[in-house]
Amino acid sequence: MFARLITARVSRALAFLPHRAGGHTPAVRVRKVFPRAVLAAAVAAAVGSAGSESLAARYKAIVVEADTGKVLYSRHADKRHYPASLTKMMTLYLVFEAIESGRLALDRRVRVSRRAAGQTPSRLGLKPGRSISVEDAVLAMVTKSANDAATVLAEAVGGTEANFANEMTRTARRIGMKNTAFRNATGLPNRRQYSTARDMTVLARRLRDDFPQYYHYFSTRSFKWGKRTYENHNKLLKTYKGVDGLKTGYIRASGFNIATSARRDGRRVVGVVLGGRTPAWRNRQMAHLLNVAFERLETSRRAAKRGKAGRKAVASVRIPAPKPRSSKLDLLRSKPPAPGTAGTVASARETGDWGIQVGAHWAHRVALRQVRKAVEALPDLPASVRAAVERASVGSRRLYRARLWGLSERLARDACRRLAARRLACAPVRPRGDLVTVASN
Repeated sequence: MFARLITARVSRALAFLPHRAGGHTPAVRVRKVFPRAVLAAAVAAAVGSAGSESLAARYKAIVVEADTGKVLYSRHADKRHYPASLTKMMTLYLVFEAIESGRLALDRRVRVSRRAAGQTPSRLGLKPGRSISVEDAVLAMVTKSANDAATVLAEAVGGTEANFANEMTRTARRIGMKNTAFRNATGLPNRRQYSTARDMTVLARRLRDDFPQYYHYFSTRSFKWGKRTYENHNKLLKTYKGVDGLKTGYIRASGFNIATSARRDGRRVVGVVLGGRTPAWRNRQMAHLLNVAFERLETSRRAAKRGKAGRKAVASVRIPAPKPRSSKLDLLRSKPPAPGTAGTVASARETGDWGIQVGAHWAHRVALRQVRKAVEALPDLPASVRAAVERASVGSRRLYRARLWGLSERLARDACRRLAARRLACAPVRPRGDLVTVASN
């Protein structure tokens, strides 16, 4: 048992060793790779790092409306997490401040120190004693996430990276990042450097609000340096319509992080995902959350247009566990709100006795799973909708029908079309309980 504990803590300690950004942890045997002295040091570090376990990679996310800060989705948004290269957003914030105050200029060339040149990947490969323009260093940070470029700018502004990091933390407090501390300008591993998903949305919003003249750098898709062209690590710039920044990040201890800003139909949202398992998973999750956020904003707009001021624009149907061995229908209810109270999206004219059936299964748990999938796929359902798993008999066998009730005919047909677009089974159900096809009118 003690051996397993030591092995686990060694693994956590190794997560903070230098690595290549975007690389994979090699499947090697520790005994063959690390000398005994190095292994002993790693074990000592692991045993002393119990306080950092709460920062271990775990999925956290938040999406907010950019203009108002209204939260549209949140999961563990205030729990601490290693920011990795999202740290560079604060580095750029201070660089933009320095440019505006006249201490730097975009065309000014800054000297590369030995310390900056020695930063671990990702990097441009800057040589000590050479120089790079401020603008090229900014582009290298945004696209390549170059650690050597970030250190060059930190030293140009703060004299030393340590002084610059202290200023980063003070600035974080000043702009409203309440649970963030910086120890370097790059995001490279440091147990005392942390932030939260919510704080990162604060920083992302302030970058655009305070420095709109420089915000376009975050949408740069590629950057040419010397004979090489570097593609932006943020693939959502190409794959998700409306995304125009901001930054990705990765260290082994944090998993794959991303801060994203996107605009659609005149509405802008800012999202942060921390602790992704892979870059592809992180990008898919962010795209999904952006879709959810824009759908909820559209629902809010429609509700406001109908004059439903003061009502919540987004409602959800909660599905408690069914009662076992009940002879009655296992209704999973979300009680409709009383007249004049908040919690509904549709007007009274849009609610009704129609429903939708999203599956019929021999197993109750499978039918319940289908109900939950439908609810998740339809985030703007009226609060008056109730979910149900209804028992029926087919010969001597018991069948379970997964249904949602409390819709008008129009909403039922529309819900089925939307579910069908996501390849989920659905059929409208008339008040008397019989199915109709989506195509019928």
